Amino acid sequence: MKSICPSCGRPLDEHDRHIRFGVPEPVLSIPEGERAALTWGNDVLMQVEGVGGFVRILVPVKLTGGYTVTYGAWLSVESDDLRRAWEAWTDPSYADLRLSGVLANMLPGWESETYVKPLETAVLNVEHTPYAVDSSDDFMRRVIQDEWPHEDVLAAIAPYES
Repeated sequence: MKSICPSCGRPLDEHDRHIRFGVPEPVLSIPEGERAALTWGNDVLMQVEGVGGFVRILVPVKLTGGYTVTYGAWLSVESDDLRRAWEAWTDPSYADLRLSGVLANMLPGWESETYVKPLETAVLNVEHTPYAVDSSDDFMRRVIQDEWPHEDVLAAIAPYES
């Protein structure tokens, strides 16, 4: 029998989540059949002709009760930063990689407050993509640094997991 959360009624083992966005939001405007011809890269580094460059990042959101929802999102970056990330990705210098850009996905529940907001990222674990660590935007900084009611965040992501 699964343990149930007394606050929200969801199974406790569903509180630590990983949500992965397939592509950056601006890429969704390109018909799926045309994307491959316009795209260089893979599932962590991507350049899309006429749209821009993107790097996969992790955006952890701390929840009450010690839980975390981690979004596998995309950071829109300048072409020089995309090249720098590509050169460092398999090199020991990857551990020192820091990137600045804007979030290229909408976090559920905070779509307008998070989309295209500035982010600073850093490699915290060389086995992972860079993590969002700070923002010059007050709300975005709160998203990545504060603790949020788990029932609110889990309710916002529920429609995306169906």
